[in-house]
Amino acid sequence: AAHGQAPAAGPSIGHVVREAFTDGANLLLLGSLAIGFVTGDQGKAMMEPFSGALFKGMLALFLLDLGLLVARQLPALRTVHPALLLYGVCGPLVHGLIAMGLAAALHLGAGDAILLVVLAASASYIVVPAVLRHAIPEAKPGLYLGLSLAVTFVFNILIGIPLYAGVVQRVWG
Repeated sequence: AAHGQAPAAGPSIGHVVREAFTDGANLLLLGSLAIGFVTGDQGKAMMEPFSGALFKGMLALFLLDLGLLVARQLPALRTVHPALLLYGVCGPLVHGLIAMGLAAALHLGAGDAILLVVLAASASYIVVPAVLRHAIPEAKPGLYLGLSLAVTFVFNILIGIPLYAGVVQRVWG
């Protein structure tokens, strides 16, 4: 900031939350969940062509495109501060622990608890890129996508998910 001027503030929490709920893709996702809840099994049967094989194919293409983007941006991870890499591993552990406490407080069964913990411990590969792209346009996709897919995702697949499932099964009995 220039002399006598306050530093520019980042986006407010309200702006980020508003982006998370009003971004086109996120709004479609939330809307489809609401429609599915209201229409039940009859609506599920009617939407099967879109939510079955077609969805899986589109998801595969989306993930392939995301993977190619991350691969092109991977060299940017060499320049990040080690604390960010540490967060890519420790963040999921902390988020999973919080979710485990919430699952215990809500008296969820072991299967539901494992699902909640895994979801909380996983970086969001769909919502985060959309929200960051609009809410914080100066954010570098090579960093947030690279960290979530090259660090957190790999950690969760190799170590995290087996660890979370094992702890829940041991604690829940």
